[in-house]
Amino acid sequence: MPKKIKKIKLKGTKIEVTPIGIGVMQFSWGQGMMKMMGSGDVNEEIRNGIIKAAIAGGVNWFDTAEAYSSSEKFLASALKANGIKDKDVIIADKWMPMARTVRHLRKSIETRLTALDGYTIDIHQIHAPISFSSIKAQMNTMADLVESEKIRSIGVSNFSKNQMIKAHEVLQERGLQLVSNQVKYSLLHRRIEKTGVLDAAKELGIKIISYSPLHQGVLTGCYHNDPNLKENMSFMKRKMYPNVEKQVKRTETLMQAIQEIATKHNVKASQVSLNWLINFSKDTVVAIPGASKINHVVENAGAMTFELTRNEIDQLDELSRPLNKMK
Repeated sequence: MPKKIKKIKLKGTKIEVTPIGIGVMQFSWGQGMMKMMGSGDVNEEIRNGIIKAAIAGGVNWFDTAEAYSSSEKFLASALKANGIKDKDVIIADKWMPMARTVRHLRKSIETRLTALDGYTIDIHQIHAPISFSSIKAQMNTMADLVESEKIRSIGVSNFSKNQMIKAHEVLQERGLQLVSNQVKYSLLHRRIEKTGVLDAAKELGIKIISYSPLHQGVLTGCYHNDPNLKENMSFMKRKMYPNVEKQVKRTETLMQAIQEIATKHNVKASQVSLNWLINFSKDTVVAIPGASKINHVVENAGAMTFELTRNEIDQLDELSRPLNKMK
């Protein structure tokens, strides 16, 4: 049996998630647009192993999306292969609004549910604020899906402070809660603290779901330990995270502190980075590190099994702030 892990309740719902979930975008690497995102063969055996390791480590939720090619279908298949029942797992999905209206949102929900093969969409998110339809129209359509029991709760992704507040207000009028805003957030990307997104989320009871919580591997220390690993980065990762050599050099002091703390707790540097993220703002932030290998998931889940001291949290806070261009 996995170690008992605390769960965080999503406001206005009966849904509880562990501080660490797993993003499964990597399940579709090599397919469609995902060919540019990653390299390596995340085959059926690996996918099944990733789900098995996550559940064994206490993780109870997974994040997927319509835009991630076949990841929904592969996630459902891996859950079934491991005998995981719908009631025992939380699934967060996302609708891609680009060049679309809420009409597509209404019509495509059946496609999402078919791909998930019997698993419930517990958190349905608007993938980005780029729809032809207004935020009000999108939220009202999502509210309709909750009322018709197609989905259980509503989230957004990459929404600004004002966009998030607007979505929250529309849902309040329908008697519902905006449960989450999925954004990029890590020790090396703390922009939401400056823009007011984090403070507004705390005030409104909205959870921040952090994607890229390890800054595409920089916060694991792997590039510090072996600079040649940058040669294996995919085309898209090179575009999203350029100048890896520069990032490694400027983060040397931070990574040295992370490694010292990791040694003290007998854990990995990646686990310290994740533990800081889920504890710095207490229960406001949860994280969805991705995984293309089983050992990645074991490490990610292990970030929930220890607790940094307040001094350690403050130390990493102070060291990382100068590394963030929070204008």
